[in-house]
Amino acid sequence: MEPKITQHLSSNLSKWNKKSPIAILLHGFGSNMRDLPSLMDFLPGIPWVSLQAPLDAGNGGFAWAPLKSPGNPAKEDVEPATERIWQWLDAHLPTDAPLVLLGFSQGGLMATQLLRTRPSRIAATVILAGFTLNAAQPADPDLAKSKPKVIYCRGLSDQVISKDAVIRTEAWLAKCTSASIHTYERLGHSIDERVMHDVAEYLETVL
Repeated sequence: MEPKITQHLSSNLSKWNKKSPIAILLHGFGSNMRDLPSLMDFLPGIPWVSLQAPLDAGNGGFAWAPLKSPGNPAKEDVEPATERIWQWLDAHLPTDAPLVLLGFSQGGLMATQLLRTRPSRIAATVILAGFTLNAAQPADPDLAKSKPKVIYCRGLSDQVISKDAVIRTEAWLAKCTSASIHTYERLGHSIDERVMHDVAEYLETVL
């Protein structure tokens, strides 16, 4: 049996207007659902759900897909994970709820996967030190026409995401989105206040 997403943290859902945007937080490899919620301090007023990836990565961490080839996971590992996220969202949120995707590292990959499979559900996409799958996805032709606004942020000192993964990601962004790309001096595979300032400005323009 395929592992499923069973754990999450959430905020303000009891007061949430079901037609207003809700942020979906997607952590990186080896982390968990508690990793990203502190970022929402920079985005006050947006309800959020932080999902925990279904695969055990060891040492108390979790993963969306096995880490066989960092920055270049296999299609057969990523596409089932994409469907597992959609299954959880369909089961727990209204199908017309606009989603704000915020993913870090491997979670950034999954944020792009959700956009590349059901773009009509997505209000905004935030890719933090992430990358894209090296395979065509169902909605890529539609995205190439509609060119949604997304934001891609990465540190120039990031030693985790390979140069090839960055080049692949930026090529896809240029083809399929109207991307706002931000790079940061003296930032490794991480997120800082500069990043979240830019994310907040981006969300003000698209929501």
